[in-house]
Amino acid sequence: MNRVRRTLIAAIGLAPLGALAQQGQPAFFELNPPQQVESGDKIEVLEFFWYGCIHCYNVEPKIETWLKTLPRDVEFRRVPAVFNERWAHDAAIFYAFEAMGLLDKLHRPFFDAIHRDRLRTDRWPELSAWLEKQGVDANKFESTLKSFGVQSKMRRAARLTASYKIDGTPAMAVNGRYTVPSSESMLDTVNRLVGSIRKTRK
Repeated sequence: MNRVRRTLIAAIGLAPLGALAQQGQPAFFELNPPQQVESGDKIEVLEFFWYGCIHCYNVEPKIETWLKTLPRDVEFRRVPAVFNERWAHDAAIFYAFEAMGLLDKLHRPFFDAIHRDRLRTDRWPELSAWLEKQGVDANKFESTLKSFGVQSKMRRAARLTASYKIDGTPAMAVNGRYTVPSSESMLDTVNRLVGSIRKTRK
């Protein structure tokens, strides 16, 4: 889901990355100020996504393959982007899956249900029926969805979306310093930024 893109020039001294820009779109943006990371000594990579975004759905198989090659010094985390109440609802679903220990099991099937089977996540009868088919207690899920912990994480995701200046999905962020917008070369750009940060640590 692309919104109006910023017109920043991503010229921060990493010349090889310039070739990754497509149709005048910068391959990445530098964040000013940089954001704090939660990965300790590891290089943090975030993916901002929305379950309703067809582009996020289409890139998911590539991300799954990419994750199998993730270096040990890189920590990956998904962040559901939040721009409005509709996106906030789906972000809460993501964190409810996480809270119930169901994220690994249901993340991809939920994507499939939305884009292949036309599941409407904002219609509780449809969502609860889908959950029951997955062996999930819909009443327990609903209470988890509305819990303080899940709602707090959803609000934090909204703050991250704003502080990282995310204006469309999918997008990725590298170690609190760079954001990478959606493009065919998004993961290649992330890999190169990770490599550049790694070199500065040696």
